[in-house]
Amino acid sequence: MKVGVSILGIFVADTAYLARRMPVVGETITGSGFSVGPGGKGSNQAVAAARAGSPVSFISKLGRDTFGEMALRTYVEAGVTPKIVQMDDLPTGAAFIYVNDQNGENAIIVYPGAAGSISIDDVEAARETIEGSRVFVTQLEQPVAAAQRALEIAHAAGVTTIFNPAPAEPFPDAIYPLCDYLVPNETEAAAIVGFALSSGDDVRRAGDAILKKGAKTALITLGERGVLYHNHDQSVLVPAIASGPVIDTTGAGDAFVGGFSAALARGLAPVEAVRFGCATAGIAVTRRGTAPAMPTLAEIEALLARGAAA
Repeated sequence: MKVGVSILGIFVADTAYLARRMPVVGETITGSGFSVGPGGKGSNQAVAAARAGSPVSFISKLGRDTFGEMALRTYVEAGVTPKIVQMDDLPTGAAFIYVNDQNGENAIIVYPGAAGSISIDDVEAARETIEGSRVFVTQLEQPVAAAQRALEIAHAAGVTTIFNPAPAEPFPDAIYPLCDYLVPNETEAAAIVGFALSSGDDVRRAGDAILKKGAKTALITLGERGVLYHNHDQSVLVPAIASGPVIDTTGAGDAFVGGFSAALARGLAPVEAVRFGCATAGIAVTRRGTAPAMPTLAEIEALLARGAAA
């Protein structure tokens, strides 16, 4: 019997800097805060899905170093099963994150380190983990060939596939038909379809273009406007769910993907799983950091219950 969520992705140590604005080239400015913590899209999604109540396996590579030890501690604390290869010749990845201390907006530079060497052979070694899950998730921070092979394995095994095309890098058209759910944000969706998503009609037109490429469902995340769930049978704009003042949007997309995948793995209907993902993200953005901001199942259910009662 297939169980839980498997995720292929990278871990990086997030080094986050708070300031009123980004410096320009050649300029030094004073920041208002600094932190180091666990990050990386796939790793964040794994933590989010585990805290949201699903068994989770995370497939990746780490260096044998201090940041790698941080990753392994994170998985113990969150209840993630690591399917990890540790390397002696490459470091664990790291990310520079600028967070605007006035509105929570962010800009990020990622170096994947050891996870940048994830290969098709590494994916084949994780075949049993992928085939044994109910839901498989991957992104574009590790090499695209590895992501494509993992999606092929999951698709062939009847596993529900979620592809988060982030960051907005080119990827082969052959990936689209492997995706039960393709989950870009509006910037990534614009890069895929070649036009800006300035209106609701633009968003649905982008959804149509993604379906035409072969994906079964487009899930376009729109920040405070919510998420468009769009396929050949149904098109629903699911509203964002607020739980408090927004202070850091860095992990919002990962919180959504993790919550959505956990909800699917637990048997929720797709649109209800989208609402669950929106609630997950709605809590995460009220907290600093990425993985540390991910809420528990009890917190998510309490927020959804408040919304239902309102």
